[in-house]
Amino acid sequence: MLKIGIIGLGDISTVHLNVIEANPHVELTAACDIDTTLQVKVPNAHFYTDLYQMLEQENLDCVHICLPHYLHLPVTTACVEKGIHVLQEKPLSLNAKEGLELIQLEQKNPDTKICVCFQNRYNETFQTLQRIVQSKTYGEIIGIKGLVTWFRPESYYTDKPWRGSMKTAGGGVLINQAIHTLDLMQLLCGKVKSIKGSTSQLLDYNIEVEDTASAHIKFENNANGMFFATNANVGNSSIELQVIFENEKCTIKDNILTRVNEAGYKTQIIEDKKASGTKSYYGPSHDTLINQFYDCIFENTQNYINVKDALPSIAIIDAIQKSSQTNETIQFESV
Repeated sequence: MLKIGIIGLGDISTVHLNVIEANPHVELTAACDIDTTLQVKVPNAHFYTDLYQMLEQENLDCVHICLPHYLHLPVTTACVEKGIHVLQEKPLSLNAKEGLELIQLEQKNPDTKICVCFQNRYNETFQTLQRIVQSKTYGEIIGIKGLVTWFRPESYYTDKPWRGSMKTAGGGVLINQAIHTLDLMQLLCGKVKSIKGSTSQLLDYNIEVEDTASAHIKFENNANGMFFATNANVGNSSIELQVIFENEKCTIKDNILTRVNEAGYKTQIIEDKKASGTKSYYGPSHDTLINQFYDCIFENTQNYINVKDALPSIAIIDAIQKSSQTNETIQFESV
């Protein structure tokens, strides 16, 4: 039986708590949040408002970190240095520089695992698309498109002010909403060669971070990527991820993977399972990722998304932000 702790009981913690409760091989032992009113979410766990006190007093096997971005590096470090495995919500860190510090932490503590929560990698639609790409059934990838058109009201930032500050969030729509799409794009196309990007604010909110971003991404395999994300839409539309091959197009939209052949005929390949009790835009695969990580702890295996796996997405965000600031194309090795 793994003894589990959770630090941060905000919105996303509910997804984690549901998975923990449903797994008969783990037990939620302790929880920590500075807001004592959230103790009602964990009635059977020891509750703390000081994470260092929790780490000192509890004998934990794994901690889920569901905190604002600026706390990811210090809190993950505190857990790992205690020999406690970490399941950390995205993003990996505020920026790539901090991400490299986490790689060093991982290297110094090889017996302690750090898993980063990019759950959409486990969606059946994406895994099927990934197999199609690897098989080269439809030829080489020529291009890839990622679209994220969502909406966030001003209260999204005023209720939790850390989300609107570069110092505490590291960005806006890029790092909070669209990072999953960037992660999947680079996973399909491989290493990035260069990026030309732009960030802006279309909404008149009193925030520092961008609500809209776009980028043209060149990959080392000669594929071209087009990326666009915004929180200024009228609502939350489906994310769209499209791969353009030499002979076909494959698209994930509305959690359905389809292909369009040269003649223009569309066929459905597979649809994701539906996730119950959670927001649809979180994706349906948190339970798969979390339970697989638990299996890796039990069996001492490495089949999880580690720090090195999670670094490219935050480096891409750094490059888009840098390109927007300088109005130049950024060579990726310089990020």
